[in-house]
Amino acid sequence: MPEKNVFITKVSGEKAPFSPTKLRQSLERAGAGLAIVDLIIDEIEKQLVDGMSTKKIYSQAFSMLRKHSKPVAGRYKIKQAILELGPSGYPFEKFVGEILKHQGYRTKVGVIVQGHCVSHEIDVEAEKDNKHFMVECKFHNRQGYKCDVKIPLYIRSRFEDVKKQWEKRKGHATKFHEGWVVTNTRFTEDAIRYGKCSGLVLIGWDYPKQGSIRDRINLSGLHPVTCLTTLSKAEKQKLIDKMIVLCKELCERPEILEEMGIAPSRISKIIEEGTQICLSTEARNN
Repeated sequence: MPEKNVFITKVSGEKAPFSPTKLRQSLERAGAGLAIVDLIIDEIEKQLVDGMSTKKIYSQAFSMLRKHSKPVAGRYKIKQAILELGPSGYPFEKFVGEILKHQGYRTKVGVIVQGHCVSHEIDVEAEKDNKHFMVECKFHNRQGYKCDVKIPLYIRSRFEDVKKQWEKRKGHATKFHEGWVVTNTRFTEDAIRYGKCSGLVLIGWDYPKQGSIRDRINLSGLHPVTCLTTLSKAEKQKLIDKMIVLCKELCERPEILEEMGIAPSRISKIIEEGTQICLSTEARNN
């Protein structure tokens, strides 16, 4: 399908050519079938005008998807759903910890550790095989924000202080230690360059090409409760306040919804949607 020479406006204010290919990829990644993907793209292309915002395009696509399949619409809104985990960063830290746990890491969230010089609060401490990781999570609740080079510079200095102390632990002298910065948005080019040069691992929404936050969510099937279209904004916030951040947690503990006063008929619909949203890419393709 040829791409129209229409320029759209990103959240950052930048102009870019509209790409039906990118829209198709995001819809297919959410699990939408070929027919509904073609229908949505055709409808949006009819309404395209120069300067149209990516936010409006997303809203139209989401609205059409929701009429077709709520679970697919829920997966499609994953980026926005993570933004809705705020305003504090702790739900995102728990979310990152759960993804790493799913990948076989032993994790602790929000721990105080003694460094060589001072003590530090670490967002996620993770271990796997003979490797030990200090994971710092940088959450932002608005789109368009980028983590600049100051963030990895700061995290690197903290990691070096922690690493010196970790290496003194029994059995840690021969362990591999590494610092990570994980964000739900993006990094500037300088930040990425510094991360590569210093040995600090950077994980963003779509960075690196393999192993980004988006990839890890799709592969694990771990989606935040804010993906659920059958819950109101107030209900989602109540769950976050209770530190229930995953659809998976909600599906395993449906009594929480009953305690919130939600009617049994709605609970069954919420759990059904949550179960379908949580299907990993592999499970959906089988």
